Amino acid sequence: MQAIGTRGDSAAVLLSGGLDSAVLLSEMRHDHERVHPLFIRGGLRWEERELAAARAFVAAISGPGLEPLVVLDEPIRDVYGDHWSTGTGPVPGADTPAEEVYLPGRNILLTAKAAVWCRVRGISLLTLGCLAANPFPDGTTGFFSSLETVLRQGMDGGPRLVRPFGLLDKADVVRKGRDLPLHLTFSCLRPIDGLHCGCCNKCAERREGFRNAAVPDRTRYAS
Repeated sequence: MQAIGTRGDSAAVLLSGGLDSAVLLSEMRHDHERVHPLFIRGGLRWEERELAAARAFVAAISGPGLEPLVVLDEPIRDVYGDHWSTGTGPVPGADTPAEEVYLPGRNILLTAKAAVWCRVRGISLLTLGCLAANPFPDGTTGFFSSLETVLRQGMDGGPRLVRPFGLLDKADVVRKGRDLPLHLTFSCLRPIDGLHCGCCNKCAERREGFRNAAVPDRTRYAS
């Protein structure tokens, strides 16, 4: 599942607006003649800022073969209910373990929606920016292998699910993208006036990635 398709294939990238998927989007242009960025909106508290970042990044790296950003809707607020992800209560802070930001079923919903979009359009490859350190049950190689099988059985075909960064950590990704406009990406659970809050779990992870990569962080933080 880790292999990237041959040059000339069309591929889709599940783009969140964050560092990992943004760098992945740029990398995929080297191996495919047409690359389709997909953003899936679920109604979570940070998504409008993420979407703005995704649009800005796609515009900044535009060029031959990079298709316009596609925005799909997958409402989830009614499922999660009163939860920090939907705007109720404090978000996990910088010192909380990664497990605190787990959103049940999120990768199932996002990947299934994107895979159906690919199946309808005959796109044979769907890539995701999951990293090696992903601690969640829906972030493992076994999970994606099983999900790919189920999706292809259920649709009588469909895309391969590929995680090209599956052996990398955040610093590796930052190094790969050091010449890209990474300051346009967005990785925050509690945006403040459109900026990264600087205090949440995701902001801490982002800052650590730049620090460990020894790459200047041009991100604007509210604190």
